[in-house]
Amino acid sequence: MKMKISPAIVALSIGCALNVAPAQTNSPSMMKAVVVNEYGSPEVLKYQDAPKPEPKDDEILIRVVAAAVNPVDSYVRQGMFAKRGLDNRPLIIGYDIAGVVEKTGANAKKFKAGDKVYSYLSVMRGGGYAEFAVAKESEAALKPKNINFVEAAAVPLAATTAWQALVDSAKIRKGQTVLIHGGSGGVGSFAISIAKSRDTKVIATASTAHQQLLKQLNVDQAIDYTTTKFEDVVKDVDVVLNCVRADALARSYSVLKKGGTLVSITDEPDQTECAKHEINCSRLGAHPDSKVLEELTKLIEVRRMRPTVSQTFALADASKAHEQIETHHTLGKIVLKVADESK
Repeated sequence: MKMKISPAIVALSIGCALNVAPAQTNSPSMMKAVVVNEYGSPEVLKYQDAPKPEPKDDEILIRVVAAAVNPVDSYVRQGMFAKRGLDNRPLIIGYDIAGVVEKTGANAKKFKAGDKVYSYLSVMRGGGYAEFAVAKESEAALKPKNINFVEAAAVPLAATTAWQALVDSAKIRKGQTVLIHGGSGGVGSFAISIAKSRDTKVIATASTAHQQLLKQLNVDQAIDYTTTKFEDVVKDVDVVLNCVRADALARSYSVLKKGGTLVSITDEPDQTECAKHEINCSRLGAHPDSKVLEELTKLIEVRRMRPTVSQTFALADASKAHEQIETHHTLGKIVLKVADESK
């Protein structure tokens, strides 16, 4: 099936390049990274040497311990955005990292060397699939104390997306009913926890195999979309968060009450249908925000939210991680182990 890429997703994914040109005289020190030299299938991801980045004045250099894998990573790897003139090869993809601050820029005052942090890297740089990555201080926060680096790496992009969709865009509040499509995925599972923390009634859809996770996340109504049409059992909800592609979006307009809100992180809503049903619709393109990460840290440390990591791979096996993410049936998050946590 030919995938339609919305302008918002293009905006999310441009410029994921780092300078990974061959070393020359007076070349910088090197590191191991997963580099995209040519677009294509997961096999184009090459584990090789690349220049170690240096932080600018407002940046920090992070020794990466773990990096998460997201669906957008595979879209970039396939060259879906290069067709629109956004060709930045060679490049290092990856936007979710957790690690230890190695060095700070001259004007970076928020963190110090040795701090344990996690970060949603700007998509204008990317760079997560590597031993070292740079982040602006506005993109990073101290890692939650009660989870490890692998779990922390699973949080930034997906949980920030869920927060910005539900809290910033939909402005959910106590007593509302929220329907989340794709509740067992990366964004969806965080969205459930965020919605529950705001005292809303949560309805979520997932496949038969992933119903157990919905129960663990304490959803109020779990729907197996393989056996039940959600529109047959749901009506008059306040908010719909669409985290899937398929046809769930088109079937969601009718289950919202008048004045309700629909936020999609995949396809663009049909504004004609939204007007017809008198609902507010938008497509969300998430962006890094350290203040959101700090809010997420609070939820994690009071145990109102915990990341679900279903699989881990070595950095050198990033291609295998991409094969799994492209099934579009990943439970929670996939994480690449870059370094030993104990170091």
